[in-house]
Amino acid sequence: MFDTLIEFIRDQYQTKDFIPLHAPVFSGREREYVLETIESTFVSSVGAFVDRFEQDMAKYTGSQRGVATVNGTAALHIALQLAGVKSGELVITQALTFVATCNAIAYCGAEPVFIDVDRHTLGLSPSALQSWLAENAILDADGLCRAKADNRIVRACVPMHTFGHPVELDLLVEVCTQWNLVLVEDAAESLGSFYKNRHTGTIGALGMLSFNGNKIITTGGGGMILTNEVLGARAKHLTTTAKKPHAYEYVHDEVGYNYRLPNLNAALGCAQLEQLEKFIEAKRALAGRYASLLQGSALQFVTEPADCRSNYWLNAVICESAAHRDALLAETNGKGVMTRPIWGLMNTSPTYSHCLKGDLSNSTWLESVVVNLPSSVLSEFLR
Repeated sequence: MFDTLIEFIRDQYQTKDFIPLHAPVFSGREREYVLETIESTFVSSVGAFVDRFEQDMAKYTGSQRGVATVNGTAALHIALQLAGVKSGELVITQALTFVATCNAIAYCGAEPVFIDVDRHTLGLSPSALQSWLAENAILDADGLCRAKADNRIVRACVPMHTFGHPVELDLLVEVCTQWNLVLVEDAAESLGSFYKNRHTGTIGALGMLSFNGNKIITTGGGGMILTNEVLGARAKHLTTTAKKPHAYEYVHDEVGYNYRLPNLNAALGCAQLEQLEKFIEAKRALAGRYASLLQGSALQFVTEPADCRSNYWLNAVICESAAHRDALLAETNGKGVMTRPIWGLMNTSPTYSHCLKGDLSNSTWLESVVVNLPSSVLSEFLR
């Protein structure tokens, strides 16, 4: 099966050279917009392309406001601050995630609580969340959710839309509402993914996107906070060093952050966003071909959840066992086709091993059997 898969991948990308997991594509007006920025001399944090990128992204996602940041981690950090997360508090998230999710929580002085994922979404499980809260939390007289063990406030919940597949948002909203938790969506990987016709990152109080070089569109590095007008205005203020508007004076009225996305990067993002639907068409076509190839085989292809449109940022398969996974990784990488395992669980990281956690049976199993396959946009869709 491995040789058939490798041959199939090489046929899709029409090359005998090394095939990366996910390479950026610059087939639109990227050069034109970047050169326009250079010629304008506004290459840093002030410029027309920053405003345009924020407005275009808000329009595409259906968010009231988009605030561009230097990367996705910065976007999540500010989103958590706006959610009210304070030092010493707890924030619920999934153990099966990229480390940046947990690091943003730590930047606030808070600690993650690790909850299991669902196998069909690879994202935070509403039933596991409800079970952990029912057993380990209470609502105090002020309506605050607190951990029974030490009375710490549980302030927010951060699901991550793994590989672009939306989590069960309706059910998560119900649980978060019941327990007075602020829902903050880590939609770093899911630009172009929709849950019941609503874009990921727009259903919680706040959401964020990433435009890292390996994402479906890239600004080189960059992120975006998605939220309402009121929180968006606060996000813009905090991410621009909390500087009050003035013709020439420097007045900063609180501790802010230099998290602004440079105009140069925003120019790249504007050109990339113009091609997003074409990229998604290509990636969904590739996913369909993978699914057809692997049907009935020992490799189970991960498909989008019901009532969702996934961007299929990274295609993934579930192997029969850890040994099967290791063999697939060795064979493909040994023959110049890049594949990779899913992340190690965050509760096993030395940095976060002391944190509270629930039963992580699904997460532990997925960690041992999931492999990502090459997922770059196919050149045939760029003609």
